[in-house]
Amino acid sequence: MTSFLSTFVNKIDSKGRVSVPAPFRACLAAETYQGVIAYSSLTDPAIDAFGRSVLEELNRRSLSRNLDAGDFERTLLGSADSLMETVMALAFELPFDGQGRVILPPALLEAAGLNGHVTFVGRGSKFQIWSPSTFEQHQRDAVTKLKQKLNQDLNQ
Repeated sequence: MTSFLSTFVNKIDSKGRVSVPAPFRACLAAETYQGVIAYSSLTDPAIDAFGRSVLEELNRRSLSRNLDAGDFERTLLGSADSLMETVMALAFELPFDGQGRVILPPALLEAAGLNGHVTFVGRGSKFQIWSPSTFEQHQRDAVTKLKQKLNQDLNQ
């Protein structure tokens, strides 16, 4: 499994093209689909992205759970509240061009409030794309909360 890590800031051009950081592309090099699957994050003001194999594995696991549970109706008909179905409906396939760039669709740009520059954030099996200023504040808040929790745990 690929592991996306670190943080990179890249420029996004007027056509919505942005270069995916080389270390992230290297994580995806073994993928049959040369690009990423991306959708508007359901939890953050960002875009979530990963390789197609992650989506395929999640879909396979969802199907296996339904089949193992004997829920053939759900397997065949699906469910409007299914997380996988929601993500798949929101997702875009973003192929790499010859320079390792992807074109971010207007819907994703708008949902994450992106223009000018973007911050790529490694999150293990996925990465996120944020507005740099929004991510900086989010990261400061997350580090502060983590330090407070660690200090509380050490003092107990």
